[in-house]
Amino acid sequence: MAAYSDRREIDEVFKALADPSRRRLLDSLNACNGQTLRELCADMDMARQSVSKHLGVLEAASLVTTLWRGREKLHYLNAAPINEISERWIDHYDQPRVRALADLKQALENPTMQKPTFVYTTYIQTTPETLWQALTDPAFTKRYWDVTFETDWTVGSTMVWDNHGTIIADPGQVVLESDPYRRLSYTWHNFTPELGEVIGFSEELLADLAAEPRSKVTFEIEPAGDAVKLTVVHDGFEPGSKVAENVGSGWPVVMAKLKTMLETGAPLRIERGTSQSRIVVSSSS
Repeated sequence: MAAYSDRREIDEVFKALADPSRRRLLDSLNACNGQTLRELCADMDMARQSVSKHLGVLEAASLVTTLWRGREKLHYLNAAPINEISERWIDHYDQPRVRALADLKQALENPTMQKPTFVYTTYIQTTPETLWQALTDPAFTKRYWDVTFETDWTVGSTMVWDNHGTIIADPGQVVLESDPYRRLSYTWHNFTPELGEVIGFSEELLADLAAEPRSKVTFEIEPAGDAVKLTVVHDGFEPGSKVAENVGSGWPVVMAKLKTMLETGAPLRIERGTSQSRIVVSSSS
């Protein structure tokens, strides 16, 4: 049954991408993420109702995800379906045959945003309770992220990050929202010289990252049948933010590892070669 469900979801993605008007909507969001329906209609030579129907197809295929900001409904590209297709198929074909898919994946993961906000939605075969534990329990976060948190997860509590073996403590690292099994939000960590050395940041990049205002990440958890819908929103960036670029390429990998760990029990590791990256599920922890 799971295999059939996976095939059906992939079919929906390809059907959504087959229509040129829907591809044009994705191009518009790629150029400017986080648009309202009115803004998207301005670039489309069709009725508002038709644009809305096309967006509904893209949302059903999880290629577009939406967030409400006050009374405005904003539309964002979602890279998760492209990631999942790539993970399943990229190792079965030679590189030239998947170049177009890789280019699309890169475009969706690293859009040029006038409103620098990273939004990523994925569906995981788990429960809200287990997913909450995976987002907060150091025994889980260490496995798929190599990060742990020292905090009691109450609103206003400070957070000490152990980020790849580097301890980062600061009063500005705090829990903003904590509604178990539904919503979790906290401010992002400091960029210290020690972290830069571990991650491999250049001195110039580290200086740019450290100079930016602190951003925040929010996890929204919703039941979705026998699965859970997880939406990650990382925002609070300035235009041209280097942090936004960094998390835009990092979150899809972290979420892929989280999804694989919860659905298979096996950790996911990324092998990076000279020509392409290869995602591998390991049988050992």
